[in-house]
Formats: sequence, C-alpha cells, structure tokens
Amino acid sequence: MDIKTLDSEYIANTYKRASLVAISGHGATIVDENGREYIDLGAGIAVNAFGACDEAWRAAVTEQLGKLQHISNLYYTQPQAVLAEKLCERTGLKKVFFGNSGAEANECAIKAARKYSHDKYGEGRHTIITLEGSFHGRTMATLTATGQESLHVHFGPFLDGFKYASPNDSNALDAACDETVCAVMLEIVQGEGGVRTLDAEYLAHAQKLSIQRDLLLIVDEVQTGNGRTGSLYAYMQFGLTPDIVTTAKGLAGGLPFGACLLGEKVKDTLSAGTHGSTFGGNPVCAAGAVSILSRLDDKLMNEVAQKGIHIRRTLDSAQGVKGVSGLGLMLGIETERDAGEIVSECLEKGVIVLTAKKKVRLLPPLNISYEELNKALTILLEVISK
Repeated sequence: MDIKTLDSEYIANTYKRASLVAISGHGATIVDENGREYIDLGAGIAVNAFGACDEAWRAAVTEQLGKLQHISNLYYTQPQAVLAEKLCERTGLKKVFFGNSGAEANECAIKAARKYSHDKYGEGRHTIITLEGSFHGRTMATLTATGQESLHVHFGPFLDGFKYASPNDSNALDAACDETVCAVMLEIVQGEGGVRTLDAEYLAHAQKLSIQRDLLLIVDEVQTGNGRTGSLYAYMQFGLTPDIVTTAKGLAGGLPFGACLLGEKVKDTLSAGTHGSTFGGNPVCAAGAVSILSRLDDKLMNEVAQKGIHIRRTLDSAQGVKGVSGLGLMLGIETERDAGEIVSECLEKGVIVLTAKKKVRLLPPLNISYEELNKALTILLEVISK
C-alpha cells in the first residue's frame, strides 16, 4: 500500500493535501518519493527557518537527544533556561511560558490577560478584543479569538468574552472598548487573513489606548516572529511595547514549540498550578530553538529585509500581478489568476508556494540563496502570467 493510500485510509481528513509526497530535504530543497527536487518557498508554513535539515540545528538537536529527551516541568533543564534568558534579553519581556504550538501560546496569553485583570479589578473585566481577519489557533478559545466567521461554522457554542474590531480602524477599536475589556490581541501581519499588514498609525493608537485604559496589548507573532519579517519580531519595526508576545512556528526550526512571553505587568500573574504543560519546553525542542535564535542576528535580519524588497521589485508590475503585501519574507501576491491554480501549477514545475485567502503566499527559508530564489521566481512569474 502506498503512502497516499495509507494516509487516505488512516489519517483524519482535515487537510486538502497536494500531490507531493515529501521524503527528504536540504536547505530550500525538498525531495519527493521519486527523487525529484522542489524549491521550497513555503518552509512548512514559516516553520523551517533555515530550511530542511539545517546542519547547525540538526547538530544541536542530535546532541540533546543523546543526553535527555524529556523529564517534565517538575524539574529544571538547561536548554529551556538558556532559551528563556535569550528570549527575554532580546525582547525586554520578563518571563516565558513554553508550550507546543502557537495555539497553546495564545491560550496562555488569553489566560494571563484574564487573570491579570481579575487579580486587579475583580469579576466582569475579561473581554479580549481581536481583529476581523485574524487567526489565533484552532482550540476552542483561540478559534473564538479568531475573527473569521467561516472558521466558526459547526463548532458552537463559542466562549464568551471576545469582540472583533475592524483592522486599521481606530474608531472601531475605541468603540469596542468598554468596561468589560481587559486586552487587545492582534497580529502585525495577518497571515491566514490574507497577508495584510496593520498600519503604523493604527498600531500606535492600539498601544496608546492600552496604556490609557490599562489594557494588555497582546501581539501574536506566531507566524511573523523569529526573523520572518526582517526583524526578530515584527512589532519591533513599529516601536511597540507589548505586554504579551506569543510565538511558535519558526522558533524551533521544525520541532513543535511555542512560547508566551510576559512583560512587566504580567510577569508574575501565572503562579504555580495556574497553568502548565507536560511537553512544553521539551529539552530537545528547546535546544533546537536555542540554535535558531542564536543565529537570528542583525546581519541575517537585514538580508531577510533585502530579499523581501528583491521579491517585491521582481513581482511589482509583472504581468498577472495586481499587488504584493506583507513584510520581509512573509509576502502575499494578489493575482489575476486563481491562487489555488497557481500553487498547483508551480508544484508541477518544481516550486512550492502557498495560499492565503485569495493570494499566493511566500514564506521561504530565511537563508534561501538568491540563485534559488530567482530560479523559483522565474517559474512563479511564468505561471502567474499565463
């Protein structure tokens, strides 16, 4: 029985899979079951920060595997502590809770925000404002937080305590703030919402409003974080000082890992027994994350930004391209042709790209070479212009 047949028979039908059966990879190259190579402009949906089987990452993970794969959070482990220190030093946030995914990081943020407000103000101040078009996860709380009605079908009733405001509309944000609100939660670039970047003025207003009303500003950096947009975290490009930052995806370079970073206001909100995770902060995953984070330096961030500019210049005004959105190496291409058809045809020609709503989405490894990038872009433009 082949892989596709096994998958169809035994794995839940929650994914509309493409035809590719991925067997191995190196850097920005993925190899299928027939030995055919593909240039990867998806990076596992922004997960493989340095591409497939990055040597430094693999060495760090393998070394930790030879020492200890798991012990639980009832005890101390070195990789977890080192990673937490690096994250706090580079962001200015004070404490970290480790989980296994972006959804878990956002669950932690929701709980921390509500507990902070309950501890300080008591009952009734628990509402979190999120934005229309947002995506925060698929657990019941994070799905409720997600401002996309199409994803809410079938799963009600949903949790109380969430409001949705129009993105880039400061008046709508103001109108949503009443005495029940404890936090504002947003993505700098709405990835699953169509690679839409929030305006600098709107972000500044959200920051000011949060300070004035003692609301927690939560920035979801699950997809935008860890160098993806040309800075360590996207909020850093806008002068924001969030109270909570969540991240996952590229943090551990391909291993399941999430982090919820807590600022000064909330650093001590979660006490023993108020939250937890069996696998969160797993030493093998943490070792991988230390390897990734240690190489996300200014030089690489500048390269990511420049590659993003290069892609935009290549695509702007090209035949069949209506516009390009996003930051760094997190880009969405609005096309005249159907995005799904473009993705399928690119795959046939040896290039992996993604969709985001009606756009073609690019999330290549941060260290992809210009040679690989240009070869892939040539193919992509041929398909788009058909």
